[in-house]
Amino acid sequence: MMKIKKIIISRTDSIGDVILTLPVAGVLKNHHPEIEIFFLGKSYTKDIVNASDNIDHFINWDEIQKLEPKGQIQKFTEIGADAIVHVFPVTEIANLAKKAKIPVRIGATGRLFHYFTCNKLVPLSRRQSDLHEAQLNLKLFKFLTKKKDYDLNEIYKYYDFNKIEPLNDDFEKLISKDKFNLILHPKSKGSAREWGLKNFAELIEILPKDKFEIFITGTQEDAELIKTEILNKFPTVNNLTGKLSLKELISFINETDGLIAASTGPLHIAAALGKYALGIYPPIKPMHPGRWAPLGKNADYFVVDKECSKCKRSVHCECMENIQPEAVKNKLLSLVHG
Repeated sequence: MMKIKKIIISRTDSIGDVILTLPVAGVLKNHHPEIEIFFLGKSYTKDIVNASDNIDHFINWDEIQKLEPKGQIQKFTEIGADAIVHVFPVTEIANLAKKAKIPVRIGATGRLFHYFTCNKLVPLSRRQSDLHEAQLNLKLFKFLTKKKDYDLNEIYKYYDFNKIEPLNDDFEKLISKDKFNLILHPKSKGSAREWGLKNFAELIEILPKDKFEIFITGTQEDAELIKTEILNKFPTVNNLTGKLSLKELISFINETDGLIAASTGPLHIAAALGKYALGIYPPIKPMHPGRWAPLGKNADYFVVDKECSKCKRSVHCECMENIQPEAVKNKLLSLVHG
């Protein structure tokens, strides 16, 4: 294969997916320190991508989509990339990469259109695989790295999620100096199965007030959804729903000690920052932690130890909702007492 000087990593989906793709940039820099890495993503993930030491340039797919077809091709051509890896397959992007004559175009065999748009195909089916998402992402780069398989305990070391802006003083003063600062992120905007507001409320109730400073994060819409069950019941809890931009959320998580959530972007942010990221997962493939567990030095998860597909077509998961707040509390206390 030709020497790669500039490469585009294409991943135009959600925050958690993007975070679990960032280690490939670290691996590439480790093998090829001189390589220039461009990350093609959606505008709302820009702050995530820019927090990585290993990404040299962010390309905004939302802006490219607004251009006329010729302008789109020109934009891709101007980058001068030697290669593009379609981590998240998008027909339109694959076609553009080919029309822009990017020399090396890598995609998975699981998508038919890659056979017509890519010239390097990786035998890969995410749906049938037992590998973690981050491991699957790395499989696509086997042409560019010397190592073909990565253990989950080493992948997080390639995050290099270090370009974090200082926290605004108004939020900084909320951080306790003598308690465990814990973020609870109850909702997921439909991107994951949820533990349930009742369980989060019970956890808040049973956590020792002298040991934990609790923050609730989420969108403004989330605030309305959790108002009755949580916000009105616990007025001493710090309500940050709808108050933080993504960049501010990253900075805030960086100043806290831990976060509890379902399989959402904030959980993976916390894991990448080395915080105690505790995920609560359903035992349903492909949503289970085997595929989507948070990766980090202090990341962990709760899941019922059984195979279940009873709730596969439901928005609720009995197995997940039956994980007891007492068990989560005990885990948190073990972290406090360390």
